[in-house]
Amino acid sequence: MPRFSASLSLERFRRQLANVDALPQLCVLGVVSGLVTGALMVVFRSLLALGGWLLFPGNDPEAFEALSAPLRTLMPLAAVLLIGLWMWRMPPAGRQIGVLHVIDRLTYQQGRFPLRNWFTQWWVGLVSVIGGLSAGREGPAIHLGAAACSGLGQRLRLPHNSLRVLVACGTAAAISASFNTPIAGVIFAMEVVMMEYTIVGFMPVILASSMGAVVAQLVYGPDPAIGIPDLHLKSLLDLPWIVVSALVIGLLAGLFVRVSRLVRRVEHVPLALRFAVAGGAVAAVAWWYPQVQGMGYDTLQATLSGSVAVDVLLAVAIGKLLLTAGTVACGIPVSIIGPILVIGGAAGALCGLAGQALLPLEASEPALYAMLGMAAMMGAVLQAPLAALMALLELTHNPSIIMPGMLAVVVAGLTARQLCRCDGFFIGATRHGLHPLQQPLMQALSRVSVPAVMERNLVRTPRMVTPDQARALLERGPVWILIIRSSDDKPTLALKAADLARALMEASATDTPATQGELIDLLEIPGQRLEMAPIHLQATLSEAFERLNNQAVDALYVEHGHRPRQKRISGIITRGAIERYYRFTVERSSE
Repeated sequence: MPRFSASLSLERFRRQLANVDALPQLCVLGVVSGLVTGALMVVFRSLLALGGWLLFPGNDPEAFEALSAPLRTLMPLAAVLLIGLWMWRMPPAGRQIGVLHVIDRLTYQQGRFPLRNWFTQWWVGLVSVIGGLSAGREGPAIHLGAAACSGLGQRLRLPHNSLRVLVACGTAAAISASFNTPIAGVIFAMEVVMMEYTIVGFMPVILASSMGAVVAQLVYGPDPAIGIPDLHLKSLLDLPWIVVSALVIGLLAGLFVRVSRLVRRVEHVPLALRFAVAGGAVAAVAWWYPQVQGMGYDTLQATLSGSVAVDVLLAVAIGKLLLTAGTVACGIPVSIIGPILVIGGAAGALCGLAGQALLPLEASEPALYAMLGMAAMMGAVLQAPLAALMALLELTHNPSIIMPGMLAVVVAGLTARQLCRCDGFFIGATRHGLHPLQQPLMQALSRVSVPAVMERNLVRTPRMVTPDQARALLERGPVWILIIRSSDDKPTLALKAADLARALMEASATDTPATQGELIDLLEIPGQRLEMAPIHLQATLSEAFERLNNQAVDALYVEHGHRPRQKRISGIITRGAIERYYRFTVERSSE
């Protein structure tokens, strides 16, 4: 009995989640997602620390400078070998990981993730960072968190519209737990991954990001991932030079995106050769400048403290940029978020040093320019200005830096977008204009599952029925009559019950033979019949809309159950019902 009651409660929970206003239920999922993702991030960071304990002096997984030149040169070659061997065993679809994979699954698979890609992300994420490639931990964190939260929803057979929210919750909590920046995590999830801002979407994501930060702070303390000195704008005379610096960083961001997209031009090159080129390039630069290896947060910390030589800053700003983008272009799916922060910091510090040379008395500290460079580079590469500004605010805990930060982020973003013709690294324009997640119709339909709109009052019947059988069908009060034509007991046509009732009345009034007991052919009576195809109960309205178009049908019958023999029809959804819902949504949002 308790098990039956729990099953009913879960079924009720699923029905509530199917609606657009299921805010309390989504908030519960947000809390659970944040805790799950926070725990995963602790495990991932602990594995990185374990690698540091095994391989590096001082147990620091970023201490490549402390290694001998031959050893740190061999490590990237070993890393690409290990990653290549893993990828070689995988089909092309199994090699997709990282933030790009998260957005792709959210766009085209309603947030459902393959398990093999999840395991690939663990391996590639750990090996690429510990092995000395120019890579970060944030991309793996986002994929691991988003896929784990989505997997929890799939395990509970939640409707697909809630899976989308779970993906956003996992993304936000991963960023929050990585940097201890919960607000930036929320904005990144909504601006880069979901590409929408709604109250229903925001609240569970806020809760998830908060819970992720709580878990991280319980383990690592309240300090942010990067220690930031007290930074202030010395004079308004800095503003013109900040604009110039942001212009330079915008050009670097455009170069980064352009180089990374060369992957389409080198796809014909054998995978082994591309991996060897990527590993060899990192190894060659690392012989002299190990600062280009790994995440680079130690180098960024030294940059902010002003203890990095100019040649090292140049190597990081240019070398790490080309190495990271080149690694992506060669087909190794490393995380770029951490490296672009380090690149931006180094480029900003160089601009700050140049500013001090030009205005020795009035120029602000290079550390300020380094911090602005981090935000500008992140905002320009990702085309995510709000996420970059929130990261800047939370890392510095200094509201006075927001004004110059806004200026730097906007100028850099405009430069990358307009002068370099580069859209965001993760999302670019398609041949048809907007990416599917940027289309208002698909966004609105993705927030609701089929049960919220489908018509449940229906009956199933064979094509041929007697008048008495037809009247018995109508006594049940259906809106639709599903006509079974094939031997597999699947309905293929839907008839309005009102049309059958009208036909019976006309036949009775004219005393046609049909009233005398002959069979009625439901395909012959006057009325509109809708061609149908199946769809699952967990599907969203966007999935239903796409299936209607792809199958060229007018309606879908909604199946419930996973095993073929257990499937039953729960309702019917028509194109008109979807259009009415969308019109209602638009009218309500305009009030």
